[in-house]
Amino acid sequence: MRESPIPGLALAPAPPRPRRAPVLCGDLSIRIARDGTWYYQGSPIRRKELVCLFATCLKRDREGYWIETPAERGRIEVEDAPFVAVELYWSKGPCGQGGAPAAGCGGAGQVLTFRTNVDEMVTAGPANPIRVARDVVTCQPTPYVMVRDGLEARISRAVYYELVALAVPHIVHGERVLGVWSGGAFFPLGSAEE
Repeated sequence: MRESPIPGLALAPAPPRPRRAPVLCGDLSIRIARDGTWYYQGSPIRRKELVCLFATCLKRDREGYWIETPAERGRIEVEDAPFVAVELYWSKGPCGQGGAPAAGCGGAGQVLTFRTNVDEMVTAGPANPIRVARDVVTCQPTPYVMVRDGLEARISRAVYYELVALAVPHIVHGERVLGVWSGGAFFPLGSAEE
């Protein structure tokens, strides 16, 4: 509460300002390529600080991807996922936690944290699941991790190989699969028969 300039007079808090809806700017000339490179009018944005700033304003809804500030909102093009997980940090957690099968005491206690190409840290778990999509033509796996609010990071091939090295067998819906534990949740990477 603000202090009154007149003794004995109490000042009421100022009423909250209504939030103004951002002005719709239509389609912006920004595109995020599959490899995570951001482009403006066909040219790559080379300043990482600017890309990281834009990434904090990125939103997604059923109509697509948007750069949204308090004042303006514009649609952008995203070829695959807006982010790429480029590095994996692994901690095995305490041994014997959760009763899950564990190679090297990783198991349900292990924690997998990813660093994205915009230096955002994401810890896989129930709120940030890992999923693997399969290409309909080649059947090749494409793994993703949820970053925030419907925005995913495609897990780079090198990081995916690190995940596969940490994979353990587990039964999911009656099928034996290989997957990884993180934050007490199990994420299937593929069939154990492959």
